Amino acid sequence: MSDDVIRVGVIGVGRGESFARGATETVGMKLVALCDTWEERLHEAGQRHGVSVYTEYQEFLEHDMDAVILANYFHQHAPFAIQALEAGKHVMSETASNTTLAEGVALCRAVERTGRVYMLAENYPYTVFNQEMRRVYRSGEIGEALYAEGEYNHPMAKDSRLRLAPGVNHWRNWIPSTYYCTHALAPLVTITETMPVRVNALSIACPEVNRGTTRRGDPGSVILCRMDNGAVFRLMGLGLPGHSNWYRVHGTQGAMEITRGPGYFGPGQVRVWHDEWHMQPGWVRDRVYTPEWPEHGDLAEQAGHGGGDFWTNLHFAQAIRSGEQPFLNVYRGVAMSSVGILAWKSALQEGAPMEMPDWTNEASRAAYADDHWSPWPEHAGPGQPPSSILGRLEPEPEALEHARRVWAEMGYRGE
Repeated sequence: MSDDVIRVGVIGVGRGESFARGATETVGMKLVALCDTWEERLHEAGQRHGVSVYTEYQEFLEHDMDAVILANYFHQHAPFAIQALEAGKHVMSETASNTTLAEGVALCRAVERTGRVYMLAENYPYTVFNQEMRRVYRSGEIGEALYAEGEYNHPMAKDSRLRLAPGVNHWRNWIPSTYYCTHALAPLVTITETMPVRVNALSIACPEVNRGTTRRGDPGSVILCRMDNGAVFRLMGLGLPGHSNWYRVHGTQGAMEITRGPGYFGPGQVRVWHDEWHMQPGWVRDRVYTPEWPEHGDLAEQAGHGGGDFWTNLHFAQAIRSGEQPFLNVYRGVAMSSVGILAWKSALQEGAPMEMPDWTNEASRAAYADDHWSPWPEHAGPGQPPSSILGRLEPEPEALEHARRVWAEMGYRGE
């Protein structure tokens, strides 16, 4: 593309508000349209930004724009992305590229067929400490990755969770414990440039944690990924008591991690250390320091998710302008999203290993083109999995009654 401003439309006016605010001339973008089915919020957002609004996605795609950012419901991204790609739009999709393996196949094929840019809008690789650990890793100081840990554990007060998940069938009420894994995995993949090839998982069921909510899924899980260089990555999350957003990498010559501490991101420091027999001239045996942004720090500091929301928009715009797929391309996006799916298959079999297809290879991925295995209520039917290892759970009547009061107070009119 030329240096003309990239015209962007955003679907989803809740989480999408951050992307809408970030589509500025600073990153070479201009917000031109919004789409959502929650009309009251949609029109408020449209007036705030001074852009066109749509409640119908097909009409939205007919708007004169170059790219679409998807911030709609977690489990609905792939069908929306494919439609946008087929309409000639570049696509950035948040959190989960696909929530069935069949969607993953279809999405890879659509990107290849259309030649449009596709990016997974994973923001956690772009926090200042994860960018610093990528820099250290690429310098060769800790050698090749052997083992890594990623934690994204985000518990919430019960009423806060209800406000974030309005409606009995909201995806947050049904999501299995392994599915929201890219916040834990994507930073490690970005730091080490490795890919998962095999997955094992165990789910942690605890009715006490869910009591008083409308959630049907388990609160936590542990996932093990065998990576393509032989390393093992351990992922932990999602809603167990005790916030945790933390990453560690052990290599052949040393190790590094973000330091733990109070607050969601801790003190935001990086620790790098070595055993004495690996020391080389000029190295420090054990250092802890506060990293600096590689560039654009003033802009990143104003963005959400530890600055990550600024960087996703920037990298998406750069990919469109260059005509080259970004690092978090469709193959990495689908592979990391599919870790959650395969991990849930594993958890329902008490940790059985699951093979990851090579998403870049049609012969490897084609076997999954009809795999529509899905826990979401709209896909319910014979052979479909529950959202908990305890089976199909139902919220308590008292919890449902309370939830409906909370949803009514926030203006939600659905079931």
